[in-house]
Amino acid sequence: MTAQNNFEISAVSYEGLSVKTSTGEPATLAVVDARGNVLDASPDVARAAWNVSIRSYRNFLMGSGYLRVLSNPETSQ
Repeated sequence: MTAQNNFEISAVSYEGLSVKTSTGEPATLAVVDARGNVLDASPDVARAAWNVSIRSYRNFLMGSGYLRVLSNPETSQ
């Protein structure tokens, strides 16, 4: 779990990632460009982040040596 002053990110193996505000309300992950434009804030963002982190961790456990795992919503499903 990662806690900040105004949000909390947690993960459960059978649920994936979840985000809550500091008041406990559900929130969502988003992809934001350098200009502050929200490119995507759908559940696909959290799903893609979860899938990339799981693949990266599995590669680490298998000793595959991959330093980077790439994904986008089209390939993460």
